[in-house]
Amino acid sequence: MVHRASGPAYTVRVPPADHDREERLEATRTAENGESFGDGAMVTVISGASKGTSLAIPSDVGASLRVGKAKDNDLVLGDDTVSRYHLAIGRTDRGLEVRDLGSTNGVRIGGARVESALVEPGTIVRVGEVELLVRVEAVGPQIAPSPEPRFGEAIGHGLPMRRIFGVLQRVARTNATVLLMGETGTGKDVLARSIHAESDRARGPFEVVDCGAIAPTLIESELFGHERGAFTGASSARAGAFERASGGTLFLDELGELPLDLQPKLLRVLEARSFRRVGGQKTLDADVRVIAATTKDLPREVRRGLFREDLWFRLAVVPLLIPPLRDRLDDLPALAERILAGSRETLADENDHERLRLAPEALGQLRAHDWPGNVRELRNVLERAALLARASGDAVIRAVEIEPPEIAGDASEVFRFRAGMTWREAKARVDSLLERRYLAWLLERHGNNASAAAREAQLDRKYLAEMARRHGLLDRK
Repeated sequence: MVHRASGPAYTVRVPPADHDREERLEATRTAENGESFGDGAMVTVISGASKGTSLAIPSDVGASLRVGKAKDNDLVLGDDTVSRYHLAIGRTDRGLEVRDLGSTNGVRIGGARVESALVEPGTIVRVGEVELLVRVEAVGPQIAPSPEPRFGEAIGHGLPMRRIFGVLQRVARTNATVLLMGETGTGKDVLARSIHAESDRARGPFEVVDCGAIAPTLIESELFGHERGAFTGASSARAGAFERASGGTLFLDELGELPLDLQPKLLRVLEARSFRRVGGQKTLDADVRVIAATTKDLPREVRRGLFREDLWFRLAVVPLLIPPLRDRLDDLPALAERILAGSRETLADENDHERLRLAPEALGQLRAHDWPGNVRELRNVLERAALLARASGDAVIRAVEIEPPEIAGDASEVFRFRAGMTWREAKARVDSLLERRYLAWLLERHGNNASAAAREAQLDRKYLAEMARRHGLLDRK
């Protein structure tokens, strides 16, 4: 008997009848050195003595990965509840399939024992008492880059972004949780909206919760809702984000700011797909696809005890590191064109249809900047330049005004705000100045010895060195 795990089978959906596009897609399946690409499907052990071990699932139809206690398995698990040859995870023309190999304690998915099941990214498979997570490894050369320079609203002509688009094209129509990591301003919110727009849930709501902008005492109510009288000030019942997003997508922005005591509650919702309002007794279904974003290095936060390891595993079904703008300068012209087109629609009057464009010297200025604020900073710079150009009656932007990375004079200058500045932009500005000045002081104390500086700051050395290079305080290697 064949059982199907909840959710659709994991398959790659290719748009029909575009032979030129198919030829381009085939050309991207092989790297410059002839290395072939797969879809990045992985299995990761998330409990037991082998926790954290990951192995790629073979990409060929008919191939499989064998799991068990015997030493000749592909993935060896030493747990007493695991049989010598417990299960196989392989590929069929219908997707990824899990098969019990006649084990003693069985294979369970969602609490049900199965002999065979089709699974998608995000499925937890229980092997005896050991849990395995089916996920997508989005780092490395195994993912074929997209032949298209865009995904939804996101633009990227260079290889770093086209690799990300290649992953998202494969997982957008599944219910897999996607974790977007990267610096502030890199466009994680644009990617999240694009995933929703390209998914089977596109007609449903897209709900956003910024975990860094809500008081810690209110986050639980914002996520799960509350009943009347649940706490002081709860004068009426209120639906939370999981309820409001039912049938659609819930975007948890700045997830790294979620208080540690709330993380187990979020984990339970992701695993059980159900929740209760604060002060409520009724169990509600969580029919949502979760996309999360963070500027924090969550694996480092796990090591420091500030983020739960089990929640990290549950979120990192499809983990994506979004590159900073300084590492994708080839995308500058296209990004600038998109931003200026938006500025033209906002600033031009009804009779003004002339397109704003950048002069070569202005584009050169943009390429020379390090962009600590990434695409968000680029948008601010170009919108200001567009406003000045329109005011002078010029359709060509010949120069741009870029604020220096460190504000001169007294540090209180950083608190001079301007109209239209969002909370996140203001916070990023303060954080950037604090980060730069602290690192400059710290490295000077230790004679530019990153290891010694990291020990004093209680930071990972590689993380500190990368921050310092970003601010021009250490030479890039």
